[in-house]
Amino acid sequence: MKNIFTLVLFLMFGQTYVNGQARIQHLEPMNWWVGMKNSNLQLLVHASGISDYQPKIDYKGVRIEKTHKTVNPNYLFIDLVISPQTKAGEFQIVFESRGKPSITHPYSLRDRKQKSAERTGFNTSDVIYMITPDRFANGDSTNDSVKSLVDGLNRGNINGRHGGDIAGIINHLDYIGGLGMTALWINPLLENAQPRDSYHGYAITDFYKTDPRFGNNADYVRLSEEAKKRNIKLIADMVLNHCGSEHWWMKDLPDSNWVNYQNKPLTITNHRRESLHDPYASDYDRTLQSDGWFVPTMPDLNQRNPFLAKYLTQNSIWWIESADLSGIRMDTYPYPDKDFSAKWSGEVMREYPDFNIVGEEWSLNPSLVANWQRGKVNQNGYQSNLKSLMDFPLNNALIEALNADEKIWNRGWTMLYQTLANDFVFAHPDNLVIFPDNHDMSRFYTQLHSDFSKFRLGLAFLLTTRGIPQIYYGTEILMSNPKSDAHGEIRGDMPGGWPGDSRDVFKEKGLTVQEMEAKQFVQNLVRWRKGAAAVHWGKLKQFAPENGVYVFFRYDDKQKVMVILNKNTTAYTLELGKFKEILAPVFNARDIVSQKTLQVKDRIVLEPGQPMILDINP
Repeated sequence: MKNIFTLVLFLMFGQTYVNGQARIQHLEPMNWWVGMKNSNLQLLVHASGISDYQPKIDYKGVRIEKTHKTVNPNYLFIDLVISPQTKAGEFQIVFESRGKPSITHPYSLRDRKQKSAERTGFNTSDVIYMITPDRFANGDSTNDSVKSLVDGLNRGNINGRHGGDIAGIINHLDYIGGLGMTALWINPLLENAQPRDSYHGYAITDFYKTDPRFGNNADYVRLSEEAKKRNIKLIADMVLNHCGSEHWWMKDLPDSNWVNYQNKPLTITNHRRESLHDPYASDYDRTLQSDGWFVPTMPDLNQRNPFLAKYLTQNSIWWIESADLSGIRMDTYPYPDKDFSAKWSGEVMREYPDFNIVGEEWSLNPSLVANWQRGKVNQNGYQSNLKSLMDFPLNNALIEALNADEKIWNRGWTMLYQTLANDFVFAHPDNLVIFPDNHDMSRFYTQLHSDFSKFRLGLAFLLTTRGIPQIYYGTEILMSNPKSDAHGEIRGDMPGGWPGDSRDVFKEKGLTVQEMEAKQFVQNLVRWRKGAAAVHWGKLKQFAPENGVYVFFRYDDKQKVMVILNKNTTAYTLELGKFKEILAPVFNARDIVSQKTLQVKDRIVLEPGQPMILDINP
């Protein structure tokens, strides 16, 4: 009878009742911390008819400053002030309304980890290893399919769930650390309760919940803890621009303008990111760029709504504290409201001054990318707080330079040389993230038409030039996508990540001689780079390429590194006279690639199609 009575109340009043009391469906963030620099906290409360209730808190150091209602009576936003002297602990939030039973909901304030605010983000001393979690390794087969989630295991479908998870990543952290990697960027781990194609993680349906097919929030925290034991920093892939169409709030939107084009015909973005900086751009193009939906299954969030803006900012900080993050990679950075983006990144960086955030701005024009970096003086007055960006211009130049004919004027290495010469448009070019490929483009080896010589030249460049290198999982063993450039094909399964795989990267089983050679090449360079301070923090000096050879130097007061990239298919004698401004007439060096020590005078004979990285003795 009691259960029938509860059901009747729910049908009559639209509320969920537990033991005769209305239930809060969502209260987020579900916990917070004492000792934050920002003493303000805003709670989102979602429950049927909750706007009729008045919240009360009786806890020393915590007071309710203001409550906010929206057009939806099922939401209430509560502004809290947490004094610096407040102690960690638990308390009840009591919601009262005349003539109705009161509602109580527990809340906790926690102590921050020691020196949380002083955490160091990823930087130029790091090499980032990037993972698409569904495709890396299956460490827990019990979560391959979840009853409450429609998109279950289907490894035969390139767009299906393949079963990779957090446990699989944890199981292979020693492999990642063994490669020399010092940071780990993982595509979104949060819930994507979409009916199909949910594996990639970018259609988030709960910003506070790990997708059960990957694990749970405790697993997320354990991943961070285990990574840090191996001196690997964790970088979370986040999304501020959109959510998934199956997000819980899409069934009961908190406000009349929570998403752009709300209750209007579907409107897709024009992807004209240049309109945000173009002095001649129309309002129409700018609005469509920022407010249009990315795809039909990803509703575009309206960050001009102050409650949503606060929600998203607090969510980022919540994950930094909860998972002890060392960085954020922000998806589709130019697509949210740009004033919000500046404020969001500013608030995160004020809480964590040495943290790092890299934004995705997929433009090939360095000037467009540079507009988003902190410290850039923009003609339109826009001031960004974003420290880093993905360097798509350099990525594009590298691929074209490697594939182009050196005999054609201004092609080949010259294209890479000219792109680096454009670094004057950036406020901090050293803080850009550089990469051979990522989860959205054909694999590096495929783009190079499976040319192993070009692969080695490209990786040698990326691991020695300015910036923060990022390597996509499997690049170290020449993973490719010969069938198509479909995303599901690009994000192939890591060999050995599943029981019964005939090839196993982790055990070095079933790999070809060339795949093993590639792995050893990457591992040697990355491990060497860990101790190469001149590559981390030193200056860069490049010389205009000649005759298919590109030379640049990384140097500081204690170390000098000479990088020689030779695209010639025959041996080439490099005369050293042009480098006398930085080289001694005679010097000793160790070639990091061949592991040979040599004494150099006047000239070096270069092997065909090979890189040399000379660590020169002082």
